[in-house]
Amino acid sequence: MSRTIITAVGKDTPGIIASISTFLDTKEINILDISQTIVSGIFNMMMIVNTDSMSGTFDELTSDLKKIAENLGIDIRCQREDIFDMMHRI
Repeated sequence: MSRTIITAVGKDTPGIIASISTFLDTKEINILDISQTIVSGIFNMMMIVNTDSMSGTFDELTSDLKKIAENLGIDIRCQREDIFDMMHRI
């Protein structure tokens, strides 16, 4: 399974998770796990998603999420799980 970690951080506003989740649905990306917290008005979310059936490329996913982040006024990062596995092998 190809898993990707998506993180979002920024000032808390309504609709952040809805915007990201709706976009992921259009790309046929399944959310496996999600965690979110709000600390002193700062939103922090981490999603683990399955990208096996994803329509489009990883670069397109990253680019599209960057556009969503700009519209929401937050920071969204997208990283393949492989990066974390490689870091622990070194």
